[in-house]
Amino acid sequence: MTGIETISEQRCHGGVQGLYRHHSEACGGTMRFALFQPPQAEQGLCPVLYFLGGLTCTEETATIKAGAQRLAAELGLILVMPDTSPRQTGFDGATGDWEFGEGAGFYLDATQAPWSSRFRMHSYVVHELPALLAQHFPVDIARSGIMGHSMGGHGALTIALRHRDKYRSVSAFAPIVAPSQVPWGQKAFPRYLGDDVMAWADYDASELVRKHTFDGTILIDQGEADSFLTTQLKPELFDQACAEGGQSLLLRRHPGYDHSYYFITTFIEDHLRHHAEALVRR
Repeated sequence: MTGIETISEQRCHGGVQGLYRHHSEACGGTMRFALFQPPQAEQGLCPVLYFLGGLTCTEETATIKAGAQRLAAELGLILVMPDTSPRQTGFDGATGDWEFGEGAGFYLDATQAPWSSRFRMHSYVVHELPALLAQHFPVDIARSGIMGHSMGGHGALTIALRHRDKYRSVSAFAPIVAPSQVPWGQKAFPRYLGDDVMAWADYDASELVRKHTFDGTILIDQGEADSFLTTQLKPELFDQACAEGGQSLLLRRHPGYDHSYYFITTFIEDHLRHHAEALVRR
């Protein structure tokens, strides 16, 4: 494929699970992504569902752990798992801290040096990657959905709320819904975006949903045994913001479930069916 290097491809549930890399203009270097093509992709264009990973994750994390391919093959969904940040940036402070830098891109376009030259994950996910996929894979970009976990849940919610014309469906597992009000966001946002908290609102789902709603129900699953629940996630803040903004939200709380992929694999089928309801129909 011109512009894309195939790292690996394997048969999976009648389709193909692949790992790929390419040069990204948005992120100023090599980026990797995983993509699953269901059997239906051999016959024509298929809807696409993006899964955004969380802190420390790569393009392989959800690909291997979420267990999404079997049902995606049945439903005819292409699954795309991007990496969570640019890599090998060489920036001081970009590695060695799992809450910031490489592996912790927060799906934003940084405005502060040196991060602004490479950490532009918002533009990458919303614009560059879909255009690339449309050139090289049987993807129906007009039927796109987006979901994510933790930091990736934050990314999915903010991207869907800001680009309501590009996505038909959105969901999240244990998302960071109000980064401006929790330690993870308060640590990362000043370094990426500067000290003006007004600039943070563009990447805060609880702020965005008060201004404009998503056309459809947002599905969120949250484990009540999640160790990050009360300090970093605070789903009640998004619940309140949705009520104030008039957004349809299905927030499900699950006793005994934590932040891990054991939680995600338990409820991934519900999420795929939630997206398929909006995506499979033309």
